[in-house]
Amino acid sequence: MGAAMAALNRVAGARAVARLGLKRPLERTVSQVTKAGFQAAGAAGRTWVAAQRLAGPQRPAPAPERGLFDLTPTEDQQLIRDTVAEFAAEQLRPVAADADAKCEAPQGVLRLATELGITAIGVPEELGGAGTERSAVTSVLVAEALAHGDLGLAVACLAPAAVSTALVLWGDEEQQATYLPPFVGEQVPAAALAVQEPQPLFDPFSLRTKAYRTTGGFVLSGVKSLVPRAAAAELLVVAADLEGRGPALFLVESGTAGITVEAEPGMGLRAAATGKLVLDKVNVPAGALLGAGQSTVYTECVRLARLGWCALAVGTAQAVLDYVIPYVNDRVAFGEPVSHRQGVAFKVADIGIELEGMRLVTLRAASRAEQGKPYAREVALARKLCADKGMAIGSDGVQLLGGHGYVKEHPVERWYRDLRAIGLMEGAVLV
Repeated sequence: MGAAMAALNRVAGARAVARLGLKRPLERTVSQVTKAGFQAAGAAGRTWVAAQRLAGPQRPAPAPERGLFDLTPTEDQQLIRDTVAEFAAEQLRPVAADADAKCEAPQGVLRLATELGITAIGVPEELGGAGTERSAVTSVLVAEALAHGDLGLAVACLAPAAVSTALVLWGDEEQQATYLPPFVGEQVPAAALAVQEPQPLFDPFSLRTKAYRTTGGFVLSGVKSLVPRAAAAELLVVAADLEGRGPALFLVESGTAGITVEAEPGMGLRAAATGKLVLDKVNVPAGALLGAGQSTVYTECVRLARLGWCALAVGTAQAVLDYVIPYVNDRVAFGEPVSHRQGVAFKVADIGIELEGMRLVTLRAASRAEQGKPYAREVALARKLCADKGMAIGSDGVQLLGGHGYVKEHPVERWYRDLRAIGLMEGAVLV
């Protein structure tokens, strides 16, 4: 890294470079190389060792069953949601446009997000976390509140929590003792759940990333796409097809030989700094397999990830509605606010109606998940509704602003691009 930086600095300082107008682009290249190098060095420098010996894996207890169908948040849940919503309004929303343009989340924002304890919400108190019971509803409320600030930044903030949640739900005592302590400490590592693959009509249950058994563990080969904060991630939960067993989850440390990360900015979610993860015969120990490779573990992971994306869709759709209502009331055309036109008023009303439906099915699925009840049907309904109506709400938001909706002066064009990912993304977040 030092040799490369020295060579780039010499080139950037050459007079010919200045005459040709290439000085500024080369300076940016030097900056990017330096930043990527130090991120890689930091990731490689962390040592994962068991901080304590556990008698067995610690699991959160199921939430108590409610006699009535009531999804009103508890007092604690409402307090958490209000705190996160305030953080999203004050910290995420103001920097969202710049983060989208730069394809990276500000480090200060990520640090403040970890100080809120987002990664500790689902971790049991026995492991140093803040959870006393299964908290899928709380996690959904947190994801919704963050996405109201910005969906891309919300994914960047929630990516480490996906890994800590996976360790809590499916990690054994050794995996929890080794990897969970940093997620409830002051220096929360960048981490990501990698399920998505670069193939058309991607099916998470038909993976091209393969895992083969060896005498000492497993060998992973394949490509994962749209991994949030891939360049900075220190720990990854990678989905791969285990030979003879089907899809499974593996813990992979980013410093392992054979891992290459490539930038992969997308149409939306640009603030999440998504990247492509290339695994070329990556060797992991036998203890890297999560949940003993049971098929039910991977299935539940996909369902909980989809539920997380539904929550993000609800939060961003709410942001669209909150933005267009004052706009159409203040925008005057032909001597009156455009909201007086039925075509506009009905469209705003439709957004509000569909949004409430999205929120209801998402919370119902989360409530059943945390109580230990079957929730596959509810997640499927939520996924379908949020993918279709979320994208439609984003499009309607752009349409209601007219020409203003198409320019970056207003955030609705960014929200539309982000909402397009709801029906495409798999993994990355977990509730």
